[in-house]
Amino acid sequence: MNGPSGEGRAALKVDVCADVDDAARRSAAVVAAAAAAPARGPFVVAFSGGSTPWLMLRVLAACRMPWDRVQVAQVDERVAPAGDPDRNLTHLRETLLAHAPLRPEQIHPMPVESADLEAAARRYAQTLSEVAGAPPTLDLVHLGLGPDGHTASLVPGDPVLDVADADVALTNAYQGHRRMTLTFPVLNRALRILWVVTGEDKAEMLARLVRGDTCIPAGRVRRNAALVVADRAAARLLPPP
Repeated sequence: MNGPSGEGRAALKVDVCADVDDAARRSAAVVAAAAAAPARGPFVVAFSGGSTPWLMLRVLAACRMPWDRVQVAQVDERVAPAGDPDRNLTHLRETLLAHAPLRPEQIHPMPVESADLEAAARRYAQTLSEVAGAPPTLDLVHLGLGPDGHTASLVPGDPVLDVADADVALTNAYQGHRRMTLTFPVLNRALRILWVVTGEDKAEMLARLVRGDTCIPAGRVRRNAALVVADRAAARLLPPP
């Protein structure tokens, strides 16, 4: 293993599912159960992008949930025009927002179409404070895991990894786009973290994440109150339970 081990850190719970569809159903059930837990205020959830999450959100749209108190935020977004197929919001609208009984004011897209992206990032941080308290504490954050160990748009080598004084920041160009992303401070304040990791190409990084390797960006996310839902392909390098 490269980098420090997770010795002394909280164990990361992993649910291994048969396949991608099973992982999508399991993940949707986790979100629905969290939303249904007794609470005095709104349930603020932030979603990442990716193909498996779109399956999860299609299932979630049909779940019984207290939709009237759900507030939906984004974990990250590519700087691209409205409706662009590369935009996470495009797929979020198609899979969840078009099918669940959510009002427009319950949806909080990242303002990546702004001419002043730095100001837009500060504005989005203020939006999170308005819906999730100051400093914002999200009820659940859904994260993915890249084959390079990135999560959200916290990419290896990008200066955004070192942002400690802002909850929302901008990245350098990555795979053709700059991105707006939640940063480690706000991710690590979240009450729950749900990792959804599928595919054989994620196996090495999932093993490093589970071991607590802080040399990859994903390994710097807090582990207590976190759950990984993975398919067998992604979990193939994990030790047996």
